[in-house]
Amino acid sequence: MRTLKLVVQYDGTDYVGWQRQTSGTSIQGLLEDALRPIEGSDVTVHGAGRTDAGVHASGQVASVRLAAAIEPATLARALNAVLPLDVRVASVEVAAEDFHARFSATGKVYDYQVVNAPFVSPFLRRYVWHVIPALDVEAMIAASAPLVGTHDFAAFQGAGSDVRSPVRTVRRLEWGCGWGQAVNREFTIHGLTPPGPDLPLVIRIEGDGFLRHMVRNIAGTLVEVGRGRWPAAAVADILASRDRARAGTTAPAAGLVLREVLYSHKIQT
Repeated sequence: MRTLKLVVQYDGTDYVGWQRQTSGTSIQGLLEDALRPIEGSDVTVHGAGRTDAGVHASGQVASVRLAAAIEPATLARALNAVLPLDVRVASVEVAAEDFHARFSATGKVYDYQVVNAPFVSPFLRRYVWHVIPALDVEAMIAASAPLVGTHDFAAFQGAGSDVRSPVRTVRRLEWGCGWGQAVNREFTIHGLTPPGPDLPLVIRIEGDGFLRHMVRNIAGTLVEVGRGRWPAAAVADILASRDRARAGTTAPAAGLVLREVLYSHKIQT
């Protein structure tokens, strides 16, 4: 038996999320169904993050134990031959025997993408939150500063979480403009091309872990600041309150992308 690490990309629009459900199509279910004839028996694929329905990933990591003697590159090609075109296995590699996509992870990086323009490009509409009123981005950036560090994020925790503690560490929160890997994180508000239908504003958040809907609730709260509902200083008070009712709306799933999963040690044996 070998432990394999898979990097998976998907457009989550038409799926119920990563985790296999009693109804609907999941990313985990698609991968397990594709691996079954290769292994000759049922397999369990573990994902680094249980992305919700409609959430996308360009760097989801999965692990699986296989007895089948198939080369990693051949396995990637075989999976992509049967998976839907909006789900791709970007790479497969042999990992250490004890590697687990979720429990070996030391952090994750998420992007939340907002188009702030009268309309959104039809080529981006599935991957962004379209907000029409002009946002005060400088206020949003100022409001986000207190979120960096180790805090109790209960005010940004979605209903249904079963975690033992809502304390998490946000290692960095950066802002940029652009799309996909071409995000410009060095932009200045007054020095970059003005927002447009095909230029998303990107909130990039790296943390040691995230609560259910945490990134989407942070994004929704910051957009409320940008709309002028609250001053920038209000976010620190919302964080300290630990009260979900004090924070903003949960931003739509379409704008969220799992960009990268981080590991502290060498994966491949």
